[in-house]
Amino acid sequence: MKYYSLNKTAPVADFKEATIRGLAPDKGLYFPESIPKQDKIFFEEMNKYADEEIAFKIIQPYVGDAIPENELKRIVAETINFEIPLKKVSENIYSLELFHGPTLAFKDIGARFMSRCLGYFVKNNDKKITVLVATSGDTGGAVANGFFNVDGVDVVILYPSGKVSSVQEKQLVTLGNNVHALEISGTFDDCQQMVKQAFSDKALNEKLFLTSANSINVARWLPQQFYYLFAWKQWNDKSNPPVISVPSGNFGNICAGILAHISGLPVKHFIAACNANKVVPDFLQTEKYQPQKAVTTISNAMDVGNPSNFVRILELFNNEFADLKKVLSSDSTSDEETRKTIKEVFEKENYLLDPHGAVAYSALENYLKQHPEEKGYILETAHPVKFYDVVEPVIDQKIALPESVISIMSKQKNSTIMEPDFQKLKEYLLEKD
Repeated sequence: MKYYSLNKTAPVADFKEATIRGLAPDKGLYFPESIPKQDKIFFEEMNKYADEEIAFKIIQPYVGDAIPENELKRIVAETINFEIPLKKVSENIYSLELFHGPTLAFKDIGARFMSRCLGYFVKNNDKKITVLVATSGDTGGAVANGFFNVDGVDVVILYPSGKVSSVQEKQLVTLGNNVHALEISGTFDDCQQMVKQAFSDKALNEKLFLTSANSINVARWLPQQFYYLFAWKQWNDKSNPPVISVPSGNFGNICAGILAHISGLPVKHFIAACNANKVVPDFLQTEKYQPQKAVTTISNAMDVGNPSNFVRILELFNNEFADLKKVLSSDSTSDEETRKTIKEVFEKENYLLDPHGAVAYSALENYLKQHPEEKGYILETAHPVKFYDVVEPVIDQKIALPESVISIMSKQKNSTIMEPDFQKLKEYLLEKD
């Protein structure tokens, strides 16, 4: 498999080069030259396959010969070695729980897969790689955990000060060793802009071997297809494919789901569930894409005013707006409605949503009111305990802390405070090296 830049002015790359570079030399996102199609019978008989077989079958065409088959099977097995259950919440709504990994968030899948691929690629490499990543919440913890103590790799994570939950922050700032946390006095968009400037700075890239672990990286983006397939494996009514509501911030997750659908996965419809940051809902109404300054909400991992991966979704539909609208709709949910949804679902269904899952639940409920014959599921992307300061006042009770959270809450914070200034980041990276 070869990958081309969406800016269309860089040479094509194989999976190894695309993973190591993160961004193409012309600063475009890498995109596969073709979308592998799976046989219809594969989806019809998915229950016959182990999860490791399903994941390997989907990802192998994208990796090609960049990683030997036995090594790729090992990477896949280590990536998905935790439960990913589809649970019934109400009569027509299910929840795909993606928070059973080491950092209690869906990004464990992509981060674990990418870290193991990159670890394989840098073996016997003389030059250390610096993974540079911006996070609005869960990416940082998943990347930090995935790359912790990987030989030949340094990790630098930028996060917006005061705009991630206390649990999310602890997962970023307590590991140390090869993981370095930069607390930026600004928004996630400021963090993301600084990272993009670093990748476009010629002098910096001549000195350092930089790569990204955000969902812009193909090795983070592509394995997110796995859990959509695992959900289909558990979906009881195969004659009636699901409507899928995805909490959407940088749009890598839902883009992976749509990619799996184009490969053959049966899906009735996708909903991009957004909070007050509603660039995409507005676009789908007006056909005008207008990035905005990010608004702070209680579903903070989705506080993105210019989602990087949306350009990939447009590419999947050859920039044909009418074709996109047939597959994807989008909804925006306020903080007030998010809290209301958490409370109502907890009281009526005895199911506890985190704020991001609540946004997806609200969007799916609204869609099913207009399409009562359908059923669907949300992606519950993080454990509610990661947002206990939001959730506990809503349900008026404490959330039991998982052991993995108890173990980090008392650890000492170790971060570097920085203004949203690229020159300061550049100086830091060069001095650290």
